[in-house]
Amino acid sequence: MASLILSPESQIQRLNRIVNKVKSLQELDVSLLTTPPHPKSWNVVEVIAHLNISYTLYVEKIDIALDKLPTNDSGSKEFKARPWQKFVIEGQRPKEGVRKWKMKTLKRFEPLLSKEDLNREKIDSIFTEFFKLHDHLKRSILKSRNKDVTKTKITSAIGPLVRFYLPEAFEFLLSHVERHMVQIDEILA
Repeated sequence: MASLILSPESQIQRLNRIVNKVKSLQELDVSLLTTPPHPKSWNVVEVIAHLNISYTLYVEKIDIALDKLPTNDSGSKEFKARPWQKFVIEGQRPKEGVRKWKMKTLKRFEPLLSKEDLNREKIDSIFTEFFKLHDHLKRSILKSRNKDVTKTKITSAIGPLVRFYLPEAFEFLLSHVERHMVQIDEILA
């Protein structure tokens, strides 16, 4: 099983591409953003709202971990994901533009938007929240570069079965967003 080597620089580059893609999505017509491909599918705005819900569950955990971690300005900034965490990350990561497994979303992660929520003002606020949260992720990745990230773990949003060091958590979150970017491509196709 090949190693999964994580680096802040790679994570920032991927995050920048994602944010740029979401900025271009925000410019789409409301009807494109709010029309699902099937009656039981999410639309683009619901996917973005889901990503907001998901990341919000990590903000405080990441902030607490970063505050606890000692400074470490020496050594490599690359991090090797542990086997179980690698498995969880790879389960989220799309391969060649395809989501490997379609998963049922847990109730607590579902976007609960009504038809009234699907106006331009509300849509823009959902996108604004996405940019705010992912700016937090970017700042957190940058801040982690001079921390000893092996000194504390955070529990995943799905519970204690998965505990991440920060680079693994960042990678999981990025893979999750990349997965949903593929979903958005499918919605708009």
